Amino acid sequence: MDPLLVITNSDAGTSDQETLERALAILRESASVEVAATSNPGELDGVLHRAGSRRIVVAGGDGSLHAVVAALHKRHELAGKTLALLPLGTGNDFARGTGIPLDIEEAARLVLAGEPRPVDLIVDETGEIVVNNVHVGAGAQASRKAHKWKGRLGSVGVGGVNLGKLGYPIGALLAAVNPPSHRLRVEIDGKVAIDVDQRVLMVAVGNGANVGGGTEITPDADPESGKLDVMIARAVSPAAKIGYAAHLRKGEHHERDDVLYLRGREVSVRGEEFWVSADGEIYGPERSRTWRLEPAAYDMVLPRA
Repeated sequence: MDPLLVITNSDAGTSDQETLERALAILRESASVEVAATSNPGELDGVLHRAGSRRIVVAGGDGSLHAVVAALHKRHELAGKTLALLPLGTGNDFARGTGIPLDIEEAARLVLAGEPRPVDLIVDETGEIVVNNVHVGAGAQASRKAHKWKGRLGSVGVGGVNLGKLGYPIGALLAAVNPPSHRLRVEIDGKVAIDVDQRVLMVAVGNGANVGGGTEITPDADPESGKLDVMIARAVSPAAKIGYAAHLRKGEHHERDDVLYLRGREVSVRGEEFWVSADGEIYGPERSRTWRLEPAAYDMVLPRA
């Protein structure tokens, strides 16, 4: 087995550290393991500088995976790298969508016995990357509110349970009270999918299927497919929003008449100001953004087909 470099968040709580130790015990039975804890981009860059040919294991959630992939991409070292994931986050959406076990000991065994396979990556015009999913509109508002509540509750624990996980449903509930709509022009591979004459509830661009801890926002998305899945929700009336939310919980929203579900390699969104949620990271407001697919950008250890 190749040597492993396990990258973890030095700000992780005691519960996560104890969980990680169970995974490390399994990894050390079959491989040489170095654990590097980082707390900022500078420390992460230093760790990656000395990674060499070792397999990089990210111990964390979607944000941690995003940070490592982004740093490697910026260093022009992502191509040819093999990554693995020990899901320790609150949402773990990339793991959910790719079949990586959420049980930490099963995930550790997958690191040792899984199959490295090429996965796609989303890159925008500024060079920023998206590993799993990016969305604008009502979903981004939910993520903004969830981020605030996650921070407020993250330091609170009951019986070893991190209450930060409640940030996602709280954010979704608060956003559902008065979700915004926007006039946006969405182009997919240069063809107009919807224009500013129609209001849009949200637009999601998926390399992976899940957001917010298991909501299948782009349910057919697959990071091995060589395509982006694009979901455009036009449910803007009060009744339509309620119906859309109900179908979203069941993963059936993309079958509605007021939802467009398309595929392509490049997606542009422009129009009224909008906020963006990319792998759970919030930025904006923006007036224009373009995302393109970079196929087979790196290898990820996944369950064997």
